[in-house]
Amino acid sequence: MLPKSYGQTGNNFEVKQPSGPSLPFATPPFAGTTSRLIDQSVPSRPLIPMPVPDAPNIVLVLLDDVGFGTCGTFGGSVPTPALDRVAANGLRFNQFHTTALCSPTRAAMLTGRNHHAVHMGNIPEGASAFPGYDCIIPKEAATFVEVLRQYGYSTGAFGKWHLTPAHEQTLSGPFDRWPTGLGFERFYGILSAEASQYEPPMFDQTTPVMPYEHRDDYHMSEDITERAIDWIRLQRGTNPKRPFFAYLATGAMHCPHHVWPAYIERFKGQFDEGWDALRARIFRRQLELGVIPAGTMLTPRPAEIPSWADYPDKYKPVAARLMEVFAGFMAHTDEQVGRLLDALDQIQATDNTLFIYITGDNGASGEGTVHGAWSAPSFQNGLPEDPEWLLAHMEDFGSARCENHYNLAWAWALDSPFQWMKQVASHFGGTRNAMAMQWPKRIAEKGALRTQFHHVTDIFPTVLAAAGIEAPAMVNGLPQMPIDGVSMLPTMLSADAPESHITQYFEMFGNRAMYHDGWIASCFHGRVPWSRFGSVPFDGPQEKWELYDVRSDFSQGHDLALAYPQKLLELQELFDAEARRNNIYPIKEPMQSFGPKFAVPDALGGLTKVTYTAVHFRMPERSVVNLKNCSFRITAQVTVPVDGCEGVIAAQGGNMAGWSLYVGSDGRPRYHYNWFGHEHSVAVSRHKLLPGRHEIVIDHAYDGGFGAGGDTVMKVNGEAVGHVRIERSVPAVFSISGETFDVGLDSGAAVGDYPHIYRFTGMIHGVTLERLSEPSAEVKALIADAEFRASLAVQ
Repeated sequence: MLPKSYGQTGNNFEVKQPSGPSLPFATPPFAGTTSRLIDQSVPSRPLIPMPVPDAPNIVLVLLDDVGFGTCGTFGGSVPTPALDRVAANGLRFNQFHTTALCSPTRAAMLTGRNHHAVHMGNIPEGASAFPGYDCIIPKEAATFVEVLRQYGYSTGAFGKWHLTPAHEQTLSGPFDRWPTGLGFERFYGILSAEASQYEPPMFDQTTPVMPYEHRDDYHMSEDITERAIDWIRLQRGTNPKRPFFAYLATGAMHCPHHVWPAYIERFKGQFDEGWDALRARIFRRQLELGVIPAGTMLTPRPAEIPSWADYPDKYKPVAARLMEVFAGFMAHTDEQVGRLLDALDQIQATDNTLFIYITGDNGASGEGTVHGAWSAPSFQNGLPEDPEWLLAHMEDFGSARCENHYNLAWAWALDSPFQWMKQVASHFGGTRNAMAMQWPKRIAEKGALRTQFHHVTDIFPTVLAAAGIEAPAMVNGLPQMPIDGVSMLPTMLSADAPESHITQYFEMFGNRAMYHDGWIASCFHGRVPWSRFGSVPFDGPQEKWELYDVRSDFSQGHDLALAYPQKLLELQELFDAEARRNNIYPIKEPMQSFGPKFAVPDALGGLTKVTYTAVHFRMPERSVVNLKNCSFRITAQVTVPVDGCEGVIAAQGGNMAGWSLYVGSDGRPRYHYNWFGHEHSVAVSRHKLLPGRHEIVIDHAYDGGFGAGGDTVMKVNGEAVGHVRIERSVPAVFSISGETFDVGLDSGAAVGDYPHIYRFTGMIHGVTLERLSEPSAEVKALIADAEFRASLAVQ
């Protein structure tokens, strides 16, 4: 039986079909008169869409993978003066919720609709052929940014996007779901899930750029902040009456945790007592600050997470250092937000700017496995690293030499006082994020705490309400979907405002919950976030529905399922109703919808052989012929000038995983295979390339299986000139950090031991990638010939 209040007037489940005007506005008729001569004519100034008088500027800051208890403003161990500043000049919110994962949160935030309803039940890299999961945002769910733009706002996005379907991320578009197609007039940032802070795959509008080239002082967080500030100054200097919306979405604090050494050293020794002690310390501070209510329970550590006491002493220095790096990264990130606040002060725009600072798109990330990571692609491929490797490479943490991630238990500590972490939508450790906002002109109660339940879908109606805009019924000729969020404006203006977001489902990878009117039913599915390819049965014995009264149990610490079975059943039935309304079904784990049966469109359309040229640059991994788990051939046609040449002919991936075909400074071609930065296998030609045209062929004979090894033979002009045995290969993905396929250069972190970017100085006529069902008989024979292999040993 559904709750009596479900769907009734006054709660957010009353279907709110937008009823505002249709956008774009029609061109108004000319209000003057025209005659043959100007002195007989009456001019009339053309009317252009404009916001309401004195409409506020709006700035939205969204961090990545930050747990509720991370920031000092909310009791954490990392001082966050910029967040303090916003909170002191405005409000803190301690019951603000996200979806438990990156892209779903961003889609819900920008569209005001639940993430499955707008087809973003996963990240684009994990899209599957079901309505809630294909990651193609419907045009019937226009972003509030598009609405602001059509009402005369200037709009700019800076930083991480991660909402474009994988098949639309190529340089040939379509660009409908790039930022510039979803309302942003200006975009400078990355499309990918994560990025190296030192060599990120940046785009300026839809053009790839490399702002880090020839620089050793580049950091993405600093760059995007500078660009946002410059853009805001440009708006004020050229059109001062036009309000602006600026969206700063940092790649931080997603891994890799990259930050300058000085920031790391600030936290040296501060985490030596371990994660259990850190979590308890955060909890005490949260109580002292009043950001959690007195009587809140510090929920116990799940059995799946090791205690610090049981963690091997040998690796504790590694774990502590990884946390020091994360803390330094967080301090550096907050500092960039402070620069943005300073810029608003300098142009005297602070007073009438609604500044929203959301400290995460989900809880802290436990994806870094038990021991943490030096190479993020290792755990992203389900292959956690040996802690001995991390111990031997501690000095790399935070630098461009690795893509580090902290131990999973630190995520649990940083989500104090809640259970679990990112991906676990059943509990607030995955979905509760600290948030502060200021609007000095409208918010009178400075420094106060708001405790009303809110959700990321509420940002859409809040922004439009602040701008004095009614949600349009039609946008660009299409009727708009109902809006799931509610305006936070009443909460912002009064501590006594009644709850308005009454009902909200949560679901991610089978972890699910149903909130309604102060109660929440929660079901942790059982697959832990750090188990990349793990699976447990739905409705299996590991699943247990719990019930919490969060009006008196802030942290979900007291399970009332046995005491109130009817209430639990009521919320379970409500979840089912919401699942059907929002495209949640079928609930599934990440790996259950991989493979051809569930495939969404891809840019290749099934092709297994494609020729690329030097115009092919910054190509996402999924838009290129897949050479994993198979035999393959790479054929490059090049011309060497009279004075010789060097540089990358083609490369895919980066310094943590990938392959590269290049000519070294000695003029000899090389094929370099990089297995997670741990193992480097190189076939080197015994001859240098002479001036003229050449065909270089890489033939790889695969052993078979998943992530297996194989033998690689290099031929130049038909002659076998090099060989290497590759013992194991990357099975699933070289990179989700935007390391791409490039012809004529290596645009990101170098796959091999060669200079940064390393442009090819000869001419490339074409590079053909071909997936083979099996290697040729000739290659098989060569590989089987021990004398041949010995003659082509690396020189």
